[in-house]
Amino acid sequence: MASLTSAINVNVDAKLKEEATKILKDLGLNMSTFINMALAQVVKKDGVPFEVVNPKPSKELLEALDEIDEMLNNPEKYPRYNNWKDLKKSLLDD
Repeated sequence: MASLTSAINVNVDAKLKEEATKILKDLGLNMSTFINMALAQVVKKDGVPFEVVNPKPSKELLEALDEIDEMLNNPEKYPRYNNWKDLKKSLLDD
């Protein structure tokens, strides 16, 4: 039995399409082949074949953001330097 095909029209950002097309070309693929591969994986996995989540910041990032807030809200607790020589001297004196 002959394979039937169906067209899909998708609107994508022009720059995103251009960048993806270049990468796929380097891999020896064209957009149509890649989309067919991706859809085959959706069927095989019975869902999206990659993790789709809201990104959560790491513990380290949250701690760094808290530290920045502390420094901005209490600048009197943190030394200020007018030039790099003063900063270097302070670092070397410790």
